[in-house]
Amino acid sequence: MDILIIEPLETEVMQWLADRHSVRYAPELARDAREFRQSLYNVRALILPSFVALDGAALHYAPVLRAVGRVSGGAENVDLDACSRAGVEVVRSATATAQAEAEFMIGAMLSLLRRVPVEGSDGMLVGRELGACTVGLIGMPPAAKAMAQMLSGFGSRMVGYDPSLHASDGVFERWRVAPLGLRELLETSDAVCVQLNYFSRYQGLLGERFLPYCKPNQVMVSISHSGVFNERALADVLISGRLSACWLDSLEPGALDDGRPLKGMDTLQVTPRVASTTRESRLRSAWAVARRIDELLQATPPAPREFRPSIPGEPTDLAAAQEQP
Repeated sequence: MDILIIEPLETEVMQWLADRHSVRYAPELARDAREFRQSLYNVRALILPSFVALDGAALHYAPVLRAVGRVSGGAENVDLDACSRAGVEVVRSATATAQAEAEFMIGAMLSLLRRVPVEGSDGMLVGRELGACTVGLIGMPPAAKAMAQMLSGFGSRMVGYDPSLHASDGVFERWRVAPLGLRELLETSDAVCVQLNYFSRYQGLLGERFLPYCKPNQVMVSISHSGVFNERALADVLISGRLSACWLDSLEPGALDDGRPLKGMDTLQVTPRVASTTRESRLRSAWAVARRIDELLQATPPAPREFRPSIPGEPTDLAAAQEQP
C-alpha cells in the first residue's frame, strides 16, 4: 500500500491521490494505537491528525515509510529526530496557514485591546486602538509577513525578534519590522504576538528572565506551543497586572488542572488550536501535502524486500513479531 490516510481530507484531494497511488482511508485507526502500528508495515506515506503519535517505537513497524504528512496544526505529535534518523520526511506546508494565523492573531489583539480596559488620562477605563499600538512579533514565520501587511493598514508600528535570525537579516527590512532583542521588544510593545516554531531549545523561553519586563498593560496572543512559556512566570505577570491579558491558542493538556499555576486565571483566554484551521487553509495545506507526497513516492519506487526463509515457530508477520517481548 502506498498511502495510509487517517486524517480526513477534502474529497477532491483524496480522489487525486487515489488516482495515482493505492490509498487506504482508515480514520478508525486513530482510536487504536496497536492496530495503527500493525497497519504500517507496507505503508510508504502516512497522513496523520494531531492526536496520533508517530514516535521511534511506531517507526519500527514502518520499514518502507518515506513520508508523514500533517495537514493542520503543528507536528508536535511527530518525533522529528526519529523521522530524520529513519529517512522519513515530515511533510507540511510552510505557507498554507499563514493567512489564517495572521487573521486570528489580529482579531485576538483587537478583542483583548477593547475588552481589557486601561485607565485614560481623565481617569476613565477605556479600550485601545490597534493602530496606536506598537506590536511585537516574536518569531518571523510566514504568518508574520501576512501580519505585517495587515498591520500596516492599521498604522501600527512593528518590532520583531526571532532567535534563529540575526538582526541584520533582510527579512526584517523586507517586512518593515524593526529588529529588537527580546527584552527590549517586551519593554516596548503594547501588544505581542508569539508565533515561534517550537523546538525543545525554546522550552520556557518566555519565563522569569523576560516576562517581568513586559510593558505595563500589555496584551499577548500566542499561537505557539505553550511550552515556550514558563507557567509560573506567566501566572505571576497576569496576577500582578503587568500583563493585562493573554490569549493562548495551543495549551498543553493539564495546564489548567488544580495545582497548576494558570488554574483560574480570568485574564487568560484559551482556544483549542483554531488559529490555523479554516476551510481555505485546510484546502491549501491538503493540496500542498498531497502534491509533495506524490512527488516523493514517484521519485522513490518501492524497494524490493529481502527474502529470508522462515524459522519453524517464528511469527511470519513483522508487526506481530515486534509486538512480542
